[in-house]
Amino acid sequence: MLRKELAKEKSILLIGFMGVGKTTLGKALADKLQREFVDVDHQLEIIYNMKITEIFSHYGEAFFREKEKEIIKVLTEQKGKVISLGGGAFLQEDVRNVCLENGIVLYLDMSFEAWKERIPFIIDSRPVLHGKSEEDIKELFNVRKELYTNHHLKVTMDGKELEEIIDSIVHSLSLIKK
Repeated sequence: MLRKELAKEKSILLIGFMGVGKTTLGKALADKLQREFVDVDHQLEIIYNMKITEIFSHYGEAFFREKEKEIIKVLTEQKGKVISLGGGAFLQEDVRNVCLENGIVLYLDMSFEAWKERIPFIIDSRPVLHGKSEEDIKELFNVRKELYTNHHLKVTMDGKELEEIIDSIVHSLSLIKK
């Protein structure tokens, strides 16, 4: 159980399937809480001066996951941030453990039916979706959903406006017990 005085210091780590809105929501939440926002994928793009799809194609997924893990470990040691993790980051047990231990893990949950409406807008920038059928993507969605069950807080995204979700998160954070 998180203690309230520690919860105020800990960084908030956003997890959830790719394209659920971690970056958009993370920026808005960081503004509301007056915290710095950090997007792990964006940090990797800056370091390698490449888009995520280029890092995947040039170096491979194993390399990408290792570098992602290194950045997450450093970020989780920092206090008072809102950090958006890539949708696949929680595949790694080391990442799950360091996030759960050092931060407040907030799972952005969305049904597959609501999420699949986003496919046309995100597919080009998500290399793990390339060449996959809707059935394959749904299987990936469900496998990852199981990994996301390890969290401190959860918010359901379906049918809600951004401000409503932000208010719900802020309220949930205020309820963390001592």
